[in-house]
Amino acid sequence: MSPEQIEIALERILPRVTKPGRYTGGEYNQIVKNWDEVEFKAALAFPDIYDLGMSNLGLMILYDIINKYPNLVAERVYSPWIDMEEVLRTQHLPLFSLETKHAIREFDLLAISL
Repeated sequence: MSPEQIEIALERILPRVTKPGRYTGGEYNQIVKNWDEVEFKAALAFPDIYDLGMSNLGLMILYDIINKYPNLVAERVYSPWIDMEEVLRTQHLPLFSLETKHAIREFDLLAISL
């Protein structure tokens, strides 16, 4: 599923889930690179909801270090809340990154922070 298809699905889904801002990205200092111009793509995952993981210092440090290299990109993903997880499963939508909405399976690396 393309990022564009995920964006279209999110327009339908987000009004029906709790705290939709958890899934939109767009925060201050977010780094978005051209997907086709980077050689290596890493998804940095925190195994809990955005509200708890977004302030994880280890994740922030890795995100900053990786994105300083022009040929690398790091994007973030967090576990969805129960209502969003159910919608993703029933609609057969993949877990996606906050920055570009690419499916996590499209990344070269999935790094999970604890």
